Amino acid sequence: MTIFNVSIKKSTMKEENEFIDFYSGTEVSIIGLRRQLKCIGVFGIIQDNFNSRNLAEFYGGTADTVRFKIRTIDVVKARPILEEFLSA
Repeated sequence: MTIFNVSIKKSTMKEENEFIDFYSGTEVSIIGLRRQLKCIGVFGIIQDNFNSRNLAEFYGGTADTVRFKIRTIDVVKARPILEEFLSA
């Protein structure tokens, strides 16, 4: 499980809409976090390189390296949910 340390700075509209790594862990934990963030209007994407490699018939790696990405603009709103999620 990894929490990505993201610093917030003044940015352009393009940078605010870019997806950044917010959390990495197991797919099951990310699904739970994603559900909680969806309730406050924060939507993200799940990046699962392990399954992507398997679909392309390249095998190997670890199955628990799944990343959850959110838009930069949503980090401030999402951080308290992540902290609560990790403390549970």
